[in-house]
Amino acid sequence: MKIQEFINEFEQIIPIWQAEDFDNVGLLCGNREREISGILVAHDALESVIDEAIESNFNLIVCFHPLIFSGLKSITGKNYVEKAVLKALENKIAIYAIHTAFDNDYFGVNYKICEVLGLKNQKILMPKQNQLKKLEVFVPIDSADNLKNALFQAGAGNIGFYDECSFSVNGHGTFRPLEGSNPKVGNQNEREIASEVLVSVIFEDFKENQILSAMKLNHPYEEVAYQLISLDNENHYAGLGRFGDLESEMNGGDFLQFVKEKFDLKVIRHSSLTNKEIRRVGVLGGSGASGIKAALASKCDAYLTGDIKYHDFFSSEEKMLICDIGHFESEQFVTQHLFEILSEKFPIFAIAKTIKKTNPVNYFI
Repeated sequence: MKIQEFINEFEQIIPIWQAEDFDNVGLLCGNREREISGILVAHDALESVIDEAIESNFNLIVCFHPLIFSGLKSITGKNYVEKAVLKALENKIAIYAIHTAFDNDYFGVNYKICEVLGLKNQKILMPKQNQLKKLEVFVPIDSADNLKNALFQAGAGNIGFYDECSFSVNGHGTFRPLEGSNPKVGNQNEREIASEVLVSVIFEDFKENQILSAMKLNHPYEEVAYQLISLDNENHYAGLGRFGDLESEMNGGDFLQFVKEKFDLKVIRHSSLTNKEIRRVGVLGGSGASGIKAALASKCDAYLTGDIKYHDFFSSEEKMLICDIGHFESEQFVTQHLFEILSEKFPIFAIAKTIKKTNPVNYFI
């Protein structure tokens, strides 16, 4: 399998469009046409990980954090990023990063955190905005089913855990073919009244081109009457963070000990304990101060994330326990999670997890 073929299939599982605008995800370096000899899964594609790929004769690294962000103007090996990229290029190793596409995925980073905590009734903490569109297209009654099937095949009509969703309204349309037209029905310069169906489907905006192509290819009319409508609806199946409920309430101290054990933590930085029992818990892997307000609005009793600054702890207003469990620590399950996904989907070649330590943080106790 070529690298581009792998990417096409992998992005059907974890769509790259889910990534945040600032992020640099996808294929960071490497030849898309090269055959894959093996995949190494890592949290960060550091130089030591590149060395491991070389030793294993693997030529594709799938990592969580992007190694390359904007601002890289040369690759001469002057820092840890350039050293890793240079070594990868010299040894014909491709690097693919998934990062916030996996953060925003319904079954991604935060789903796994909730699973580890045993949270029930899970929901997205900060749903993606303005990513849905509606297509309304008029089609003759006898062609409606064929057109709907083509739209479904192109990815329209997927809403959460349902697919092939649509709505149809029967009616009558009029048109008059003019000189130069080649109408399927009717005659030039004569008004035609046709029994038609208005078909409506919803889709994610990144699918627009493929859906419009399918519509035009499978529509019987020479000129297709349709409209696209951008929706303000939140996408409740993609977004940052999650929240859910513990099986039973805990006091603050017991909850902190519970989290410490589940995440194998040496330390937890947290806001002041209150007398409030903890049942609803919000989570956001990585740097998650941006989710504090959403967690409060969702009536979370506790919020777990990383990289909380001093003043962020005041944001709890003593209504919610804010816990900084560490950036890497909150994302520690990512490598295993990606390894399981890839192993199930791509059994045709070798896939391994890195044995190299990529977390730069150490603790002196």
